Amino acid sequence: MNIYVANIPFKASEQELKGLFEEYGEVSSAKIVMDKVTQRSRGFGFIEMSDDASARQAITSLNGFNFLGKTLVVNEARPRTDAPRSGGGGGGYKSGGGGGFNRRSNNEY
Repeated sequence: MNIYVANIPFKASEQELKGLFEEYGEVSSAKIVMDKVTQRSRGFGFIEMSDDASARQAITSLNGFNFLGKTLVVNEARPRTDAPRSGGGGGGYKSGGGGGFNRRSNNEY
């Protein structure tokens, strides 16, 4: 099972994260996602566990767990989709960005 882990402390290593999950069973892989530009942790990652029962126990036990000073968010990873990401588009007049005309100042209410 693939497990999504969010709110990972920036100082955490993949080995530390793997060790945390190994308390619940065999961990096939541990990956902390890194920013392509800065090469720093993005604060989330994925754990792969071969045994689903162990993975579910890890999710239940570690969701909300304080790890190196931060509270982890742990759940089963959803498969990636090919759908475009939402919310990333540029503004512009038609998208509602618009310029502030006909707005009342605080003094007019």
